[in-house]
Amino acid sequence: MAATCDKGFADSYMILNPEDAHFFDIIHVLFSRNIGHRKFVDSNAEGDVEGSFRGRWLIFISIVLQKFLLFISKPLAKFGSCVEMLVNLVALNGGITMIIINFLSGHLEIPDPKSHRYLSCIGNLDTRVKCDILKREDSKYYVSLAMMASKACYENEAYLKSTIAHEWRMEFVGFFDCWNEYQGRATTQILILLDKSKDRDTYVVAFRGTEPFDADAWCTDLDISWYGIPGVGRVHGGFMKALGLQKNLGWPNEIERDENLAPLAYYVVRDILRKCLSENPNAKFIVTGHSLGGALAILFPTIMFLHDEKLLIERLEGIYTFGQPRVGDERYAEYMKEKMKENCVRYCRFVYCNDIVPRLPYDDKDMLFKHFGICLFFNRRYELKILEEEPNKNYFSPWCVIPMVFNAILELIRSFTIAYKNGPHYREGWFLFFFRMVGLLIPGLPAHGPQDYINSTLLGSIERHFKED
Repeated sequence: MAATCDKGFADSYMILNPEDAHFFDIIHVLFSRNIGHRKFVDSNAEGDVEGSFRGRWLIFISIVLQKFLLFISKPLAKFGSCVEMLVNLVALNGGITMIIINFLSGHLEIPDPKSHRYLSCIGNLDTRVKCDILKREDSKYYVSLAMMASKACYENEAYLKSTIAHEWRMEFVGFFDCWNEYQGRATTQILILLDKSKDRDTYVVAFRGTEPFDADAWCTDLDISWYGIPGVGRVHGGFMKALGLQKNLGWPNEIERDENLAPLAYYVVRDILRKCLSENPNAKFIVTGHSLGGALAILFPTIMFLHDEKLLIERLEGIYTFGQPRVGDERYAEYMKEKMKENCVRYCRFVYCNDIVPRLPYDDKDMLFKHFGICLFFNRRYELKILEEEPNKNYFSPWCVIPMVFNAILELIRSFTIAYKNGPHYREGWFLFFFRMVGLLIPGLPAHGPQDYINSTLLGSIERHFKED
């Protein structure tokens, strides 16, 4: 429980504990301004907690959704495993008809979740593995590589080793399953690879995003808790916990941890980069992630700046996030803009069309979360606009429902035409087609998948924004 932890590392905080919330306590939130005294709300920022009805309503929604996800977490995970197994069964055997034929002939291939041929649900939405569509000389190369790495890190270690070595011709550095002290389990996965060339060596650090059937990951996304970090600003609590925030300690510069325990995300990546960059004076690194992974990708350099990691700051070449949710308040945004300008770090936030996730958590007078940095916004035709904020910034606007549904219909039609227009590399499969149909009911959900972000990096006219230094 967060309430039993020493939060002296934060100058302010508001922590929601859905496990401690009972029915009448949750209902009481809507009718009482004194919610700071509810046992599932731990806060020393009374003015923020005892806000408007709208603010209490958002807390109510966050708690209710998290309670529901915790309740269904086990059946949801089992259902997801079944869906994943079924999709792999169909893919490995060449279709439903071939499953029957292979079964009758005794050649049925049963999927092995640890095999390099086994794909996650995210991987089955977009099965592309080639990373040589663009050459290293192309100004879009590292942006495209960042998105491919962000997609790849949803997969198992065997797949990653095989793909990176044989398809991408790069060096696999490591894949890490990292501990979340607040959830009491490993929830954060990180891929590190090395792209070597004659002129430069680039380490790519990719954080895994939210998996469709992982209730804990969705709880992290829906949690609107925050911590105020002195000198930095208020930062999303769920994302910091996923990155390795320690109970009672916060973000100490150095830690001692038993090697037999799962590592903490920030510290394992930092230590590997310290070693690799000190041994290779010509190497640099980029940080990337899709969805929740994008939030962790921008938080990682935040803690680097906080700790004044001079070597890492000097070698950090860019931060590329795809479908990233909001991470902190306006003060945090100003802190990061100043630090990245001071250290000449490129930060680009990719947003595809009606993607729901970059529009969360809310940015309004009752919520404190703000985006910052360049927003590269792509419409349905993968046409680029450089914006400060994506259109319809909070998603839930009644005026945008009909346009979003209409756009989802056009995206569904595009599934049949994109390969004819742009080539076989962009062909979409049956699983992605059915996922796009979900967009007719929940516009913006299929837009969050990796397929449109990969297409945006390849088809979007972003060359002028990514010229070589």
